[in-house]
Amino acid sequence: MDSDTTPERPRLLDRESTRPFLVVFAVAAVMWMVEIIDLLPSTSFDRWGIRPRQFEGLFGIVTAPFLHAGFGHLISNTIPFLVLGCIIAAAGVQRFVQVTVLVGLIAALGTWLIGPSGTVHIGASGIVFGYLTYLLTRGVFERKLGHIAIGLLVLFFYGGILWGLLPRPGISWQGHLFGAIGGVVAARVVHGQGRATNFS
Repeated sequence: MDSDTTPERPRLLDRESTRPFLVVFAVAAVMWMVEIIDLLPSTSFDRWGIRPRQFEGLFGIVTAPFLHAGFGHLISNTIPFLVLGCIIAAAGVQRFVQVTVLVGLIAALGTWLIGPSGTVHIGASGIVFGYLTYLLTRGVFERKLGHIAIGLLVLFFYGGILWGLLPRPGISWQGHLFGAIGGVVAARVVHGQGRATNFS
């Protein structure tokens, strides 16, 4: 007897469509797990942040976005990370990973190069700033009206965080600055090739 597999197709399609967003939430969940574990006695994960111009501080390139100075810091990063990350992930897991890796590398390396000596830089805010500037500029590089409109909406709701680019004591403005630069670079790398004259 022939079997009809068509009822399974909607499930497969639904799974594929939700996977990118699940990846974003999974990354945020790791941030929360790390912060909860860091509450245990004798744990001090924050030492694994970015230490400018120290060789061991390079490990922070991978670990720093998952480390936060308390739950207030974590919450302030989690909400925009989820919102902006999901907008990016709507284009697929690969797009989310591309943007995150480019932004993360540029934010971390820039901080490692110019951050003040003797400091430790932690938090996902550099990633958040990169997501913001990526969404603001991708429409410029692709010249797609839909992306430009999304960029304007993002600017309206989250543009205020750009004040974080200004130097302030106790704030890693270097991570913010290079994260923002990383977002523009990611938009240029991902969207700037071969579609510069295509308005749609």
